[in-house]
Amino acid sequence: MGEVKIGNLEIGNGKPKIMGIINSSPESFYKESISIDKKKISKRAIEMELEGADMIDIGGMSTAPYLDTLVSTDIEIERIQNAICAIKDVSSIAISVDTPRSEVAAASIEMGVDLINDVTGLKYDEKMKSVIFSSGLPVILGAFGENSITYNSGDVSETIDILQKSIILAKESGINEDRLIIDPLIGFFRSSGNNPFFTKISESNWYDRDIEIISNLKNLSSLAKPICISVSRKSFIGQLFNLTESERLIPSIVLQVICVLNGTDIVRTHDVKETKVALQMLERLSKP
Repeated sequence: MGEVKIGNLEIGNGKPKIMGIINSSPESFYKESISIDKKKISKRAIEMELEGADMIDIGGMSTAPYLDTLVSTDIEIERIQNAICAIKDVSSIAISVDTPRSEVAAASIEMGVDLINDVTGLKYDEKMKSVIFSSGLPVILGAFGENSITYNSGDVSETIDILQKSIILAKESGINEDRLIIDPLIGFFRSSGNNPFFTKISESNWYDRDIEIISNLKNLSSLAKPICISVSRKSFIGQLFNLTESERLIPSIVLQVICVLNGTDIVRTHDVKETKVALQMLERLSKP
């Protein structure tokens, strides 16, 4: 598997990196991840860096399938730019922007971000491919199926096929292979949703799909790309154990450790401090 550089970070070298989440979108599902004013964003960025984050992922619009959270491109850009400024004022940490929209990505790139995180794998916005190509930046390709298709369960084989199509799109657009990271998208395979950013499956037990993907994550190594995964506080944990977002820390950490054991290179998380300690403990246990 080839390595990908995000700023000065080497991704895919066997040492997993931690991506802290800051949402500047008040609609986001986990309210404790939301920071809107610049002082709060700056403060949280400093905290995350001290807690062990290697990079920070900024969201300006929630893409959670079960939420009705679409906002205008202008609002998303305003939120993202505000957050980028707030972080850059206090830190030189690598910054990722979580957006499926090319205009938002382009505005973020102009401000010097290091990575674009596209949950739709270059498939939602036709112009995203050229924006990424022109920038030379790395991109996270989320597993996002074609809107015209209803998949069976979104199992590992279907997920690999979906990701492979995004990799082909990137290559056909001239994006270098050493700029590509993949994400199987936990929580984004549903029988129905309230926005266009999910993959439709016929099986109603979407949470079983997420467990199956995590359990068989090593199979994604066939794509020979670094893996980013986000299980932090996700709704499938709540579905399985009837837990609110604030009660999902322990299962989130357990799942993150399992994901790293199964080959994850980037752990995208709301809980940087706890994730860092868990991964340090795993590293200690792995030493001969």
